[in-house]
Amino acid sequence: MPKAVTKQPYDAFLVLDVEATCIEGGTCFEYPNEIIANTDCRQEWPVCLLRWKNKNSKGEADTLEIVDEFRSFVRPTWRPQLSDFCKRLTGITQGQVNSAPTFPQVMKTFEEFMIRNGLIDAETGRRLVRFCWCCDGPWDIRDFVVKQCFMSKMQMPAWIQGEMLNVRRVVSEGCTSTMRRQTPQNGRRNAVRRLLCDAGAFPLPKRISLTISQQLQVLDLPPFEGRQHSGIDDTRNITRIVIEIARRGMVLRPNTAINPNRRWPWMGKLGRMREEYY
Repeated sequence: MPKAVTKQPYDAFLVLDVEATCIEGGTCFEYPNEIIANTDCRQEWPVCLLRWKNKNSKGEADTLEIVDEFRSFVRPTWRPQLSDFCKRLTGITQGQVNSAPTFPQVMKTFEEFMIRNGLIDAETGRRLVRFCWCCDGPWDIRDFVVKQCFMSKMQMPAWIQGEMLNVRRVVSEGCTSTMRRQTPQNGRRNAVRRLLCDAGAFPLPKRISLTISQQLQVLDLPPFEGRQHSGIDDTRNITRIVIEIARRGMVLRPNTAINPNRRWPWMGKLGRMREEYY
């Protein structure tokens, strides 16, 4: 008997994982992060575009494929000098970001990518198909992109506002649910328990949070390919996860709201940072 195919409400998916400026310590997500570039001249507004390969007239599908990729450098302008911690973490060199275009310039080029792929209208910017942004966790768009638009004194593009799919949340909650539902003798449960034990995650929390590598492992996918904290490599591995959960019959839809007007204490007026905070 053939397996049931899930009805999918979205037609395309944009998988994004950015790298941003940072400082050493525990305030990374409160910091005025600027989106930057990564090592080996790979660019750091990295996006993989996915479409359904087998969607039928009823909207049922389970096979996604990569149809295009976009990559571009982004040059920080508020604090153009990278910290030593940031360079160690991401592998990014100062020379790579010095010659990169600014964020508004990258957004203009990416908008052309969206138009070329039939995602938005060239004149109005209106969405032509139902597409969903996908990230590992909420931070890339909810935090980093919102911050960057403020610092670049630009309005957040309409085609990235709304909601996004937090892939980490989907996989982590699925693992938690499976572990509580299955018996102690089940091999998958024991494997996930060992994984979380190694990560220091016990006692078992109500909601676990799996890294990209851990998500690949619990989904029985090959290990992380490439260099971790490289935006394009992170993006490609997240894409593998999205393709797999679709294959398993998961309905892919947004689960995280994006507030383009969100503000942090260091934000002043007209895109100005309050220097006294840093």
